[in-house]
Amino acid sequence: MKQSIARIALVVRDYDEAIEFYTKKLDFSLIEDAKLDENKRWVVVAPPGSNECSLLLAKAANDEQLKNIGNQTGGRVFLFLFTDDFWRDYNKMKDRSINFVRPPAEHEYGTVAVFEDLYGNLWDLLQPKSPI
Repeated sequence: MKQSIARIALVVRDYDEAIEFYTKKLDFSLIEDAKLDENKRWVVVAPPGSNECSLLLAKAANDEQLKNIGNQTGGRVFLFLFTDDFWRDYNKMKDRSINFVRPPAEHEYGTVAVFEDLYGNLWDLLQPKSPI
């Protein structure tokens, strides 16, 4: 049996501002943007070269969801963006005013720094020591 995680839902305040951030600041590709009804769209973005998992940008539909935008994991790192060139991506993200909340560090598993997305969700930018 083979299984994989295909999509991770990320609650956002606004579809268009989230698309703008992920495509312009992080260079993600807009894979799909389909209107489902008057208030709901199916919006999928993915990092360059990604074939397995992508983000489904899900607009908050009620006050409870709005309250949790940017804190879907209680303040822990939520998502892990692997790269084949840490310093290229780190420097590009810094130039694009991405806020890094933990500076780059070398660990036995690779080079990592923690950044925030536009809502405050925490991400690891990670170049693993073993090839990705």
